[in-house]
Parts: sequence; structure tokens; C-alpha cells
Amino acid sequence: MNSFIYDIPTKVYFGAGQLAHLGEELSNYGKNVLVCYGGGSIKKSGLYDQVIAEIRRAGLTAFELSGIAPNPRVTSVNEGAAICKRERIDVILAVGGGSVIDCAKFVSVAAFYDGDAWDIMEHKYEPTKALPLLDISTISATGSDMDAGGVISNEATQEKIGFSIPGLLQPKVSFLDPTLTYSVGRRQTACGSADILSHIIETYFVPEDGSMFLLDRFKEGLMQTVVKYAPVAMAEPENYEARANLQWAASWAINGFTGALQNVAWTCHPIEHELSAIYDITHGLGLAIITPKWMKYILDEKTVSRFYDYGVHVFGIDGTQAPMDVAKQAIAATERFFYETLGLASTLSAIGIDDQHFALMAKRACGGDVLPGFRPLRQADIEEILRLSL
Repeated sequence: MNSFIYDIPTKVYFGAGQLAHLGEELSNYGKNVLVCYGGGSIKKSGLYDQVIAEIRRAGLTAFELSGIAPNPRVTSVNEGAAICKRERIDVILAVGGGSVIDCAKFVSVAAFYDGDAWDIMEHKYEPTKALPLLDISTISATGSDMDAGGVISNEATQEKIGFSIPGLLQPKVSFLDPTLTYSVGRRQTACGSADILSHIIETYFVPEDGSMFLLDRFKEGLMQTVVKYAPVAMAEPENYEARANLQWAASWAINGFTGALQNVAWTCHPIEHELSAIYDITHGLGLAIITPKWMKYILDEKTVSRFYDYGVHVFGIDGTQAPMDVAKQAIAATERFFYETLGLASTLSAIGIDDQHFALMAKRACGGDVLPGFRPLRQADIEEILRLSL
């Protein structure tokens, strides 16, 4: 068992009505607030008016960065950083899903840099300070509300890069109100649930000598939660119990706790990032297509025991069967969950993607060498997984 550091300093207000504390929390960090949001759904739902009212009630001044897209662009980061410098922003408030929160995180550090924010993603500039960030999460998916990382895209170069700066990018305060996710439609609920499950899978599939009984059982419980409540939320959008369980699972799937003992890197996410960098697809959808194919590709006598545990503890498969039989049934159960229960596309061709860029995507995903993970993959391995996904 490996040693690790556990540090999750984000203060969480969970539950309905917690936005009443927004003004007082923002006031702890200054007067000028940059409110970051996406395409305007928060205005349709009335959340925008509620947020602005709380800001004004606290005697603060709000500035805005709007139009942040899914798979957030570095252009939005640069725009936000310029506003921070011009208006002397004291604190940033992200209102929306993971894309908005990710963008706001990088605005918080880009505000102290005079060059292109993409330099941060390429490690040409190493941030040492950041504006304080608070968030209001409106979809259960990325868990960005409670972690220190994010992902930014560059349309000009068709790149999508993940980045993490513990201590700097960690939100100070997060507001998680399940009622704010009621308006999330069936498809986005499905894609978000696939994203949550994939986050847990990435940290669950580790060699046995890098695992811990307590964490394994915790991760299995999180996965069971997604499998149980995702279809309920899709069928009953205003089911508080379902929405609450998904929202809390999303945060704990990636806030550092489940991966505390992880001694391998993530695999499916780097591969999917290349897909959404070029084709701008929904992240959770790409993961739902890629993950079962990756599972099939890496299943062998060395990896079978992990799949056995996954099948028995997450999907309740009969453990008296041969381990390889259980493993194959576990992968089949994963496919049924993604493609039948959630109703997501099962192939890349079904969403209009062919093999034109496979070589480039595979090369980028492994950095031209090896993509470490539960089973390390080279470019040829990644290309084959992408072909299996067609």
C-alpha cells in the first residue's frame, strides 16, 4: 500500500436553499466578482437572477464572462483574464457545469500572466498564485467543483489538455444544490453519469499492490450509486434523492479521495480528450464509447482479477463462476448500462466519426511513447482501441 497526501480544503454547502450563504462567502475575498457562465441556461432557469441578487445584497459588484462553451476554449480563458486585470477582480464565481468551472479555474491563474493562457497548458509559464474561486454546480458530471484540475481546448491547434495545480485551482467554496440540476435533460444526465462512472473506473482499475480494501469498497459503492440513480434521474428529473446522490457521487469520484493510492495514470480520459479536441463531442459520450472497448482490449489473465471484483461488487454477478467468465459479464453489464440504460451511442461511427485522425489522436494520447495506466498502452494499442470503437 502506497503513502499519500490527502488535502481537500473546499468548503461545501450541500442541499436546497444554500445559496443564501453566497454573499457572505464571496465577501470574504473582496468586492469585485467575476461571474462566469455558459450559454445562458442559468438565465432561463432563474438562477442568474438569484445569484446577482445575492451579490448585490452583499454590497458587491458583479462583472461577467459569459458564453463559455462545452469543452471550454482557451479564448474564453484569455477573455476572462483580461476582465480580471481591467476590472481589478477580487474573486471569481463559476456558475454552471464542469466546463464553466474548468474555464474559471484557469482564468484565476491566467489573471496573473500577461501572455497567452495556452502557455500555462504547455508549461511555458508555471503559476504561483491565483484569484480565489467559488462555484455553483448545475450538473452532476465532472466533479470539477471540488478538485484542483480541469481541461481546456485550443481550437486553433485542435488540442485538449488536462492540468492540475493542487492548492491553486482548488475552489474555496462549492455550492451543491440538487434542485439546480432538475432542469438537466435526459441526454446530458446520461452523459454526465457516464463521466462520473468513468472517473471512478479510472481510479478503480489499479494493480492489487496499489489498492486498498477500504477505498475499493468505497469506489464500488460510488459506482453502484451511479448505476442505481442515473436511470431514476432520467425518468424523474425532479427526484431529489436521485439528483442528490448523483451530485455527491460526482464530487467524490474525483476530489482526490478515491485516487489517493493510485499508482497508475488514467487511460480512457486521455484517449477521449483527443476525440473531443478534434470533433468537439460531449466528453461523457466519448467516454461511454471508449471505456468498454478499452476494457475488452486489456482483459487478460493478468488483469482478470480486477474485472472479477468489479463484476461481483458493482453489478452483483455470481462470483462462483470462473473469473474470466465473470470479467466478460462485467464488461457486458457496463455496455448495457451505457448503451441501453443510458441510451448513449455505442460506436464512433454512430456519431459521425471515422478513422481519419486515429494515428494522430493515438500519438498525442501517448505522447509519442507510452500511455501509462492499468495496462500501459503504446500508439498501436490506442489505435486498435479506437478501431474497436468504430
